[in-house]
Amino acid sequence: MDINWKAVIIGLILAIVLSIIFGLIVGNIGSYLGYLLATIYVGYTVGGDYMNGAIHGALVGVVGALILGILAIIGLGAVLGAAGAAAGIIVVVMAIIIDGILGAIGGAIGVVIAER
Repeated sequence: MDINWKAVIIGLILAIVLSIIFGLIVGNIGSYLGYLLATIYVGYTVGGDYMNGAIHGALVGVVGALILGILAIIGLGAVLGAAGAAAGIIVVVMAIIIDGILGAIGGAIGVVIAER
């Protein structure tokens, strides 16, 4: 299986933008909604079977969580020192798990939509 990097990068940009916009409007649940919508788009774009959509969606979720997590660690480390950086690392690990699972679900949903 080949990774469609164009779809992943577009989905990643969408995930970051939508999660920020929805997060500001609705709160935490909105940021997860942004990831879900972006990964549904990725699954729809890549097509194939459920596993293909899930892998691409999970990839968007994990990479997005890493990017935002690294920014959070830098920001918290600068403001709160070592304790803030350590807290940031814990948040990054949790975000990778949650966003990866959410991305896989969204990617699989996108494939189902594309098949109809």
